[in-house]
Amino acid sequence: MAAPTVESTGSETARTQTITIAKGLNMAMRAAMERDPRVMVMGEDIGRLGGVFRVTDGLQKDFGEHRVLDTPLAESGIVGTAIGLAMRGYRPVCEIQFDGFIFPGFDQIVSQLSKMHYRSQGRVKVPVVIRVPFGGGIGAVEHHSESPESLFAHVAGLKVVSCSNPVDAYWMLQQAIDSDDPVLFFEPKRRYWEKAELDPTTPPLSLGSSAVMRPGTTATLATYGPMVKTCLDAANAAEEDGHELEVVDLRSLSPLDLEPVTDSVRRTGRLVVVSESPAESSITSEVATRIQQECFYSLEAPVLRVNGFDTPYPPSRLEEGYLPDLDRVLDAVDRSLTY
Repeated sequence: MAAPTVESTGSETARTQTITIAKGLNMAMRAAMERDPRVMVMGEDIGRLGGVFRVTDGLQKDFGEHRVLDTPLAESGIVGTAIGLAMRGYRPVCEIQFDGFIFPGFDQIVSQLSKMHYRSQGRVKVPVVIRVPFGGGIGAVEHHSESPESLFAHVAGLKVVSCSNPVDAYWMLQQAIDSDDPVLFFEPKRRYWEKAELDPTTPPLSLGSSAVMRPGTTATLATYGPMVKTCLDAANAAEEDGHELEVVDLRSLSPLDLEPVTDSVRRTGRLVVVSESPAESSITSEVATRIQQECFYSLEAPVLRVNGFDTPYPPSRLEEGYLPDLDRVLDAVDRSLTY
C-alpha cells in the first residue's frame, strides 16, 4: 500500500487567540493533517473518545477512521505498526496514553525505530512521532506518572523534545511531524490546561533550539517541560529578595542546544539544572558536565541540580514530597550564592 501524495493546502486561521497546551497540540495535528494526507494519528482511545486528556478531540470526526485510528491496548504493536507505515511513506503520530505505558514499546523504539535509518545507510526514513504525556502532579495511580525522557535521550537516532507552553506545543509538534527523523515528543501533562496567547504569524524557533524564557544576572536556571513554570515562579519569588534569575527552557533534550545556557552562565557565573526525573545518569547530569567543561573559568560555584529522587515514582499521596518545587529550587540558588 503506497502513501497518498501531498495535495492538501489547509492551514490554521492566522489570528491571535488564547489556547491551552492541549489545544495547541490538537491544532498542530489538525494543521499537519490538513497540509499532508500522509499524516496519521494512532493510539488507545484517541478517536471516538479524543484521548484521555482530550488532546485528539474531534480529529477522527473530521478526518475519518482511516487517518485517526483507535488501536488495541498494545504499545509494542502501535509503535511497530507506525514503523511499517513510515517505511511505506506515511507520517504516523502515535499517542502513548500515559508515560508509564511506553515501556512495552521500548524494544520497538530502541531496537528498530532509532536504528532503521542508520542500518539502511540512509535509504529508509522513519518519520514517526511518539507523543508522551509525562511527569507527575495529577494524583494518578501507578504507571501513570513517570519521567522517562533520559532513557530515550541516550539512544542515538532519536530526537527527544519537550514543550512547556501552548505556543511551543503548537509549533514544535508540527515541526516534529515534518521531521524525517523519529521524534519522542514529551508533553507535561499537568500543564495541559495552562493558557497563553498564540499568534500563528509569528515565526517559531527551530525544533532543536533552547530558549531564554526570562533574562537575569544573578544565576541561571536550566530546565524543561513541567519544571519551566516552577522555575519561572522561583525567579519571580527571588526577585523580591533582589535576585534576578535567568530561566532557560532546553526544549530539545537530544540533541541539546546548550549555547543559550553557556552564554547565560558566562554572565551569571552560576547554574542550577532542574528536572522531575531521577538525578542518576540523567539529562541534568549531561547539562552539568558540559557546562562544567565549557564554562569552567566563568563558574563562581559548582553546578547544582534539583531532581526527583532516585526511587520509583511514589504513590500519589507522596508525590508532593517527591517533585521539585519552588522551595527546593530557591534552596539550590541560595546554596549556589553562598560559595
